[in-house]
Amino acid sequence: MKILTCTAPGLFNYGEVEKPLLTSGKSILKIKRIGVCGTDIHAYEGTQPYFTYPRILGHELGCEFVEGDAEGFISGEKVTFIPYFHCGKCIACRQHYTNCCQNIQVAGVHTDGGMTEYLSVPTHSLVHGKDLELDSLALIEPLAVSAHGIRRAAVKMGEYVLIIGAGPIGIGAMKFASIAGAKVIAMDVNTHRLTFCQQKLHVDHVIQAQGVHVYEQIQEITLGDMPTVVIDATGSQKAIQNAFQYMAHTGRYVLIGLQKGDISFSHPEFHKREATLMSSRNATREDFEYVISCIRKKWIDPQTLITHRIAFGQVKDEFLNVVRSETVIKAMIEL
Repeated sequence: MKILTCTAPGLFNYGEVEKPLLTSGKSILKIKRIGVCGTDIHAYEGTQPYFTYPRILGHELGCEFVEGDAEGFISGEKVTFIPYFHCGKCIACRQHYTNCCQNIQVAGVHTDGGMTEYLSVPTHSLVHGKDLELDSLALIEPLAVSAHGIRRAAVKMGEYVLIIGAGPIGIGAMKFASIAGAKVIAMDVNTHRLTFCQQKLHVDHVIQAQGVHVYEQIQEITLGDMPTVVIDATGSQKAIQNAFQYMAHTGRYVLIGLQKGDISFSHPEFHKREATLMSSRNATREDFEYVISCIRKKWIDPQTLITHRIAFGQVKDEFLNVVRSETVIKAMIEL
């Protein structure tokens, strides 16, 4: 079968390997769709902190179930999977926080992922497609990451939520914050993405991050209160540190984005707000099921995120052009 390996930063190579053999506790999936995510881009650029080379990338997958000891799954069924393989024994797993398992192995990061024709995965990671199309199934995982961040923030009806970064994760967070009844403020440096948020998501407010008087704009929108929830979905150290100033007193700041460096901020400014700072890592099966439910109820249409498509055989040549495009929201690889 064909595989595509990121052998070093900035370098993809195609190869041929044997199809994986079925083993106990595993299932074989036929890969049909692969969403390109920020993790893949950062790995290609050499800026992903939990990464070693060579690695087969890809963990946003729309698949067909081929075979395995998975009760209730049938051959040819459309499925996706939870790509965070947990140990089941550490303190996080014992408390059902499998998304941040102490020994976690994420497909496409710690172990080889889905840029291949067939993939062997733990049977317990499988998720029924429930009549969703392959494109939608490939977007369950990033949307679940967004939903998990909103759940971590405990977003409430009527409060202002500032979401910084209008990529797929940020856009998903905007949508789930809106579903929770929040008033959403979208911030990004990319004007095209802000326009997308206005036209496709109908967010309440958009702010150009490099514009003038950003603090004053947020203050005016929130009638002087400032947002009670701030979410970073950029993974930019500068953006993360700059956003501490935007929190309301009693505010919650959730970091979905990830970067390699340290974070610094004014302790007195943070302390006087009695603010809460938290990270949001990956997602749980509960988040996956919630996203599927929202899609089936037509509260969210994941296919609106897909702006570019790439044939699997063209990824090596087209990847950089697509991910650097000003107009890209989500690129989808097709097999």
